[in-house]
Amino acid sequence: MTSKILITGASGFIGSFIVEEALNKGMEVWAAVRHTSSKKYLTDNRINFIELDFSSKERLKQQLDGRHFDYVVHAAGVTKCLDKTDFRRMNTDGTRNLVDALIEMQMPIKRFVFLSSLSVYGAIHEKQPYQDITENDSPRPNTAYGKSKLEAERYLDSVGNDFPYIILRPTGVYGPRERDYFLMAESIKKHVDFAVGFTQQDITFVYVLDVVQAVFLALDRGMSGRKYFLSDGEVYSSTEFSDLLKKEMGVKWMLRIIAPVWVLRIVTFFGEKIGQITHKPIALNNDKYNILKQRNWRCDIEPTMDELGYHPHYKLDKGVKLAVKWYKENGWL
Repeated sequence: MTSKILITGASGFIGSFIVEEALNKGMEVWAAVRHTSSKKYLTDNRINFIELDFSSKERLKQQLDGRHFDYVVHAAGVTKCLDKTDFRRMNTDGTRNLVDALIEMQMPIKRFVFLSSLSVYGAIHEKQPYQDITENDSPRPNTAYGKSKLEAERYLDSVGNDFPYIILRPTGVYGPRERDYFLMAESIKKHVDFAVGFTQQDITFVYVLDVVQAVFLALDRGMSGRKYFLSDGEVYSSTEFSDLLKKEMGVKWMLRIIAPVWVLRIVTFFGEKIGQITHKPIALNNDKYNILKQRNWRCDIEPTMDELGYHPHYKLDKGVKLAVKWYKENGWL
């Protein structure tokens, strides 16, 4: 019998790739979208669409009534908002409403995978030499985004063992269709590389298809209640990503500007104000300030590899090559 999967946030960067892999695996795919969502990357006629309102448990129960899913991947959420309360409303309350609806409907799902973030840990182990963040560390999120994801995780922890959930905590996800890291590529194309802070920064990345790999491994063999970090297994300096972008784009020279953290504070302050005036979230906002000034993004993926059989296929040089190729082919660069 064909397995049925519900994927929330299906029109988003990561969600659209999860949809493609589910189709490749022959699953019956239900893509949860908003009526305003773009379906640019959801053109396969095998996709079934469903509109879900995460602001209301009762509305979700009505929308899901009469449907049955074997698996649910909850990738819906927001990474930048005009109002900090929107992070909690979308990432925390939306997750709680979906979980409550599934439980109250007694939908016998086999596994529920929640896409969280390494940001739930915040700036820890920043005394050099930096240590890997592990599952035994205490989360101390320093952003509204990280706090909202951690609250969602804790709600899942509170529902009990009868609900088969697995949590994935990817570090910075990049690849085709992604827009925030793309801003760096745009800047380098204009011969400017902008970095922040003079203290060593250890950065980790994970290519979008490795996140997708982990999602389906979790659906297949993840243990209920477990939380797994995702990266490509390497640690990079703050200049390696920009150097790879420069190489792949064929940029002959670039000016590398390293600004003090207080300069970033000013830029993100005004970015936040501009967003409020234009009513459009800006990438360089107050939340992004805490993310960019953070020095340690190391994380321990050994449990992910041991328990899920996860093995990253895309180191940064390979992933950047593929991302830049896609940006060029699709007219972004």
